[in-house]
Amino acid sequence: MTYVLQNIGSPVSYDTGLKLQKRAFEFVQNGLLTGVILMLEHLPVVTVGQRNTLNNLLVSEDKLKQLGIQLAKTNRGGDITFHGPGQLVVYPVLNLNCLKKDTHWYLRQLETVIINTLRVFDIQGTRKEKYTGVWVGNQKIAAIGVHVSKWITQHGLSLNLSVDKDFYKLINPCGITEYGVTSLSDCIGGFQIKDILGQIKIQFENVFGIRIIEGHMNDI
Repeated sequence: MTYVLQNIGSPVSYDTGLKLQKRAFEFVQNGLLTGVILMLEHLPVVTVGQRNTLNNLLVSEDKLKQLGIQLAKTNRGGDITFHGPGQLVVYPVLNLNCLKKDTHWYLRQLETVIINTLRVFDIQGTRKEKYTGVWVGNQKIAAIGVHVSKWITQHGLSLNLSVDKDFYKLINPCGITEYGVTSLSDCIGGFQIKDILGQIKIQFENVFGIRIIEGHMNDI
């Protein structure tokens, strides 16, 4: 079984991220790869989950345009969230037929990847009983929303590294109002992005029991 991790260096639009996921899905669906994990940073975008409601958007769509923020409706689970500079977005496109055909198990595994990564940096990440995601205290540091088709996963998770939290004032993140938002930079004095990327890879390998090749899916 071959799993490929592909890092996208420069920030990309949300539409580009969708195209990359579609290509990865085709690789996995056609049996060329068992999984592709895309790691990237997005240009500013507010995404809405499959509930397709804007109840938790706190400004007008015109205001988002004025601020240069894209609004995208998606087929992932969950409510509304923000992606943008200072945030690591991870899109695992995995064939759960080869792992475990259980969406709830998969969500908990993604949370564990983040919790274990944070632990390496002496940060205690926790779960909230009613919600999907990872918190530090009462501040959310990682959001998770997925879509599963033919037991192949799409979308995934976002980990705040040094994101401008003013963006979150435009929404009720994930529809949650009782908790705030934090970043890795709020928790520790300094870190190297390459160290975060390296730990994410290690934790995916450990948590899912797989081995990942770093490279480009088209090179396999």
